[in-house]
Amino acid sequence: MSTHPLIRAIENACRRDNIPDFRPGDSVRVHTLIKEGEKERVQVFEGVCIDRRSSSACASFTVRKISYGVGVERIFPLHTSRIEKIEIVQRGRVRRARLNYLRELQGRAARIKGERTVVDHDHAGGRAAPEAAVPATAGDAPST
Repeated sequence: MSTHPLIRAIENACRRDNIPDFRPGDSVRVHTLIKEGEKERVQVFEGVCIDRRSSSACASFTVRKISYGVGVERIFPLHTSRIEKIEIVQRGRVRRARLNYLRELQGRAARIKGERTVVDHDHAGGRAAPEAAVPATAGDAPST
C-alpha cells in the first residue's frame, strides 16, 4: 500500500539526517533536551537499544538501562527535535531484532557480547570498523 505523495513529502521534511547507524544490541547514549520551568537542559540516557521500530518518519527505538537495581526503559521517537544527538558507545552482537528477553535476565546474564570498536562520532552513517590488534615488533620496543 503506497502513501500519498503529499504525505510522503511532509514525512521527508520532518526526517533527520544526522542519525547514526545503530541496531538492537548496541549500547547508545541519547542526549535529550529536558524543559524544567523556563530552563532547558540536556539529559543523557545511556543503555542498550533493545528495539527499533519502523523506518518512516514515525520511527522509534527503545533503550533499556539498570538504575539502582531497577530496569528502566525509555521509548524515543527517532526523528524528534528533542533529541540533540545519539552516540554509539559499543556495538553489540545479537541475532534478534527485538531483545525483550533481556527484561527477565539479571547481572552477567543480561550482558551482550560486543565488538570493541572505534566509533567515529563525527560521521553519522555506516558501521564502525572493529579495532585491529597490531602486534608489537622489535623496532617498536623502547630501549633500556
